[in-house]
Amino acid sequence: MADLSRHYHLATGIAISDGRLLMVASQYSSHAQPLWNLPGGRQQPGELLAETVVREVFEETGLRVEAGEVAYVSESYDGDTHYLNVAFVVNVSGGSSFDSAQDDKGLRQDDKRLRHDDITHDTVSVDHVVAVEWVPIDEVAERIIVAVVREPLLAYLRGELRGRYAGYHDAGITIEWPPESR
Repeated sequence: MADLSRHYHLATGIAISDGRLLMVASQYSSHAQPLWNLPGGRQQPGELLAETVVREVFEETGLRVEAGEVAYVSESYDGDTHYLNVAFVVNVSGGSSFDSAQDDKGLRQDDKRLRHDDITHDTVSVDHVVAVEWVPIDEVAERIIVAVVREPLLAYLRGELRGRYAGYHDAGITIEWPPESR
């Protein structure tokens, strides 16, 4: 019997600075409002997941990071599509403050939000990312509406994720990526 399911390997980055978590808001055609998540995305052929998270965080935020330890692994199914996500602790290279990256772009020191249009770097455009923000840790739960993303992250942040693994037979959400990124 042929395997008709699709498998996606994802890598996301957990960057924390001054009690805030680096997050991105992504707009998808299948959702009216942007979805908040950790920066990250799909692995490319020949790429290690630690390389994926470094590339994806840069593409989505303009920040250079170094991949650290694996925080947790999560997996879920959306119908026949299987998603495997490895969340890495990442460190922002050349400093741990998003504020300094904002200062370079002329933003106010107290402004913790950066529109994706304000990010300039020599890489491929990531059309689905509409905002980048350092979110206070105590506000993360209300930002992330997708349970398969929110629950393992919150459990990890609280030190309650047993075995650094979370699995879901039903993702409870469908993401439709733009055709050029499939």
